[in-house]
Amino acid sequence: MPTTTWKHRERKVAADFGSERTPLSGGNSKHTRSDSLHPDLFIEHKHRQRHSVVGLYDETAALAKKEEKVPVVTLSQHGRKGYLILIDPRDLETVAKLYGGVSR
Repeated sequence: MPTTTWKHRERKVAADFGSERTPLSGGNSKHTRSDSLHPDLFIEHKHRQRHSVVGLYDETAALAKKEEKVPVVTLSQHGRKGYLILIDPRDLETVAKLYGGVSR
């Protein structure tokens, strides 16, 4: 995989969050180990040929489409509190409006 591909994806993700890609992202950066220079978010982006969770999301999205619903995949792990939420960024606003699990 050409390095320009993953660097391009890191730049895109950082820009989507209103930031920039960290130069020499990772351990070589003198700024942060995050892939972006965002002041409040630590963003780690992984670009791979395949992620098993992406396949799970695609299957869920196909089922959700048939029911005209927004696909949301949640992941939990034995011995770990809470869960992670996987959604398409285009659905973020809709899901955020409907989510009521976290009280601050």
